[in-house]
Amino acid sequence: MKTMGLDAYRFSFSWSRILPHGNLHGGVNQEGIRYYNNLINELVSNGIQPFVTLFHWDAPQGLEDDYGGFLSPKIVEDFADYTALCFREFGDRVKHWITLNEPWSFSVVGYAVGDLAPGRCSSWMPANCTAGNSGTEPYTVGHNMLLAHAAAVKRYKEKYQVNDLKGIIGITLNSHWMVPFSGSKSNDDAAGRAIDFMLGWFLNPLIRGEYPLSMRSHVGNRLPKFSKEQSDMVKGSYDFIGMNYYTANYATNIPQSNAINISYFTDSLASLSGERNGVPIGPQAASTWLYVYPRGIRDLLLYVKRRYKNPVIYITENGIDEFNNGNLTLEQALQDDMRIDYHHRHLTFVQRAIKDGVNVKGYFAWSLLDNFEWADGFTVRFGINYVDYKDGLKRHPKKSAYWFKRFLKR
Repeated sequence: MKTMGLDAYRFSFSWSRILPHGNLHGGVNQEGIRYYNNLINELVSNGIQPFVTLFHWDAPQGLEDDYGGFLSPKIVEDFADYTALCFREFGDRVKHWITLNEPWSFSVVGYAVGDLAPGRCSSWMPANCTAGNSGTEPYTVGHNMLLAHAAAVKRYKEKYQVNDLKGIIGITLNSHWMVPFSGSKSNDDAAGRAIDFMLGWFLNPLIRGEYPLSMRSHVGNRLPKFSKEQSDMVKGSYDFIGMNYYTANYATNIPQSNAINISYFTDSLASLSGERNGVPIGPQAASTWLYVYPRGIRDLLLYVKRRYKNPVIYITENGIDEFNNGNLTLEQALQDDMRIDYHHRHLTFVQRAIKDGVNVKGYFAWSLLDNFEWADGFTVRFGINYVDYKDGLKRHPKKSAYWFKRFLKR
């Protein structure tokens, strides 16, 4: 990282690596504390700022067993305790904290689709989950995540930020950009609802203390309600907003129906697709959901500026993957011109957004290294550095890593 000229590194703490059971009663793992101290010290000594994410979808199994994890409001206090321990142990060197990474992904893919842990969904969903309810649990989990985030921010601001730590704290949200399938008002409205159900679900409470009107209207009593005290705690609970952007979708209006199988996906009355009349919205990456649509990052940033009071934004993820093709030579695998084109074009649109007044303060490429990509495992590669899984995990800079080095020097 130092050789490349990077000045910040975003990484995640594993909750159960620090608190094996998930709460303070189960004791603190000093080996975990030592591991993260070593990492943070090495970063700082090399002039690299640590941006720490406190939760990236790995809820401790102990809390899942005790009360169902994020399905229970009990998690709010346990999360606040865990984060306070991290602030105390590492806050003298960590000045940028992110409470949660992509609560939308955790809530929807873990509790409506069932493809991420804990793999819950309605019995009629394709994932064949053993338990869950795709029409209620995503909203319950999302609600408890917002309350957990706000409780952690409250601890930080009241006890740590006001003293000599002087750091900042935020949350990372993700959203596709939504393009109306056609110029009709109904499809335009569908695109707006789709953004509400992905980004507004979490950003609207942070800015205004309540869920978007479209969600309250269409989800009804399945959407939890904030008490006055909770609303006041959630509203304004950020110093910055992290934004993860990868792709865009076409949005088509769906007429309301009396369908029996209600889920998060039917509530928005919007059908999303990466294609229109057989033509993709942009070139497709290795991941089936990822279509290259660079202007979407500017459109999304301008949308947040206009609708959500122009918060400080760090782009915490932006990137593209290729297939892990075992037939390529190492030399061939390092030639990732499509990744260079992706980042160059997205950064150009980020620059335009900044000139338009969007308050962007940083940009993180996803990802520094090839990684285990959730349900896709090692079948795809997002890294700007190649990891040789067959030779002791040796790292080799891809062409894009050299491009970034030159870009940062300029």
